Amino acid sequence: MAVKKYKPITPGMRDMTGHSFEEITKGVTPERSLLVIKKNRGGRNAQGRVTVRHRGGGARRFVRIVDFKRDKFGIPAKVAAIEYDPNRTARLALLHYADGEKRYIVSPLDLKVGDSVMSGPNAEIRSGNALPISNIPVGTMIHNLEIKPGKGGQMVRTAGGAAQLLAKEGDFAQIRMPSGEVRLVYQVCYATIGQIGNLDHSNVKLGKAGRKRHLGIRPTVRGTAMSPRDHPHGGGEGRQPIGLPGPKSPWGKPTLGKKTRRNKKTDQFIVRRRSKTSR
Repeated sequence: MAVKKYKPITPGMRDMTGHSFEEITKGVTPERSLLVIKKNRGGRNAQGRVTVRHRGGGARRFVRIVDFKRDKFGIPAKVAAIEYDPNRTARLALLHYADGEKRYIVSPLDLKVGDSVMSGPNAEIRSGNALPISNIPVGTMIHNLEIKPGKGGQMVRTAGGAAQLLAKEGDFAQIRMPSGEVRLVYQVCYATIGQIGNLDHSNVKLGKAGRKRHLGIRPTVRGTAMSPRDHPHGGGEGRQPIGLPGPKSPWGKPTLGKKTRRNKKTDQFIVRRRSKTSR
């Protein structure tokens, strides 16, 4: 998973890098039974109002149906291909189960075509296998971690992500998340062994604005470049400081340091915050 550097034949390619895609299986097309058309909504809700700014355009893409639950217990599956997914940073592994069913999973780092994986309480401690946390040894690196039993993996699903099982006590296990936060998770929840692949994703430089547009992200205007009626930071002759005790959002809400965590119900499951300035 090396980073590829382009020859600077144009100004936009001078600092551009990309993926080498060496782990992708060549000559394989996506499994059509697991594809769904993705409708581009441009950041708008059902009423047509923009609820997420700076969204729109981008390359057309299909949604791959990914199996985050891993609920085919005791049935072995063979890895048929490692595929690219335009909707996420991680790669996908196409599994062919012994009963004929096909499913996508998030591909771990050292999973190869031809490997066998399985999920269930009796699965081996091997990369790509999914087991209850109670059956995983302490110190193991895991990903695709459930929060609620049976709901499917919701945490640690991005490229290069891995959490570590630190301890088990009673009904809970202590998990160190990639952010450094230590969290309590029920031992009956399922997790997948190993670290997610595509480690160099964070090292890729887009190099030009056009690649950002291909991702469906539209330009962002600085608040200081706006007028006072459009943004609290706007106005003034030339470059001016924001003129406020602290920076604010376009709607006057404090930003940059303001704690935004609102779900107080899960505070009881957090053993250690990721940092002293956690949000």
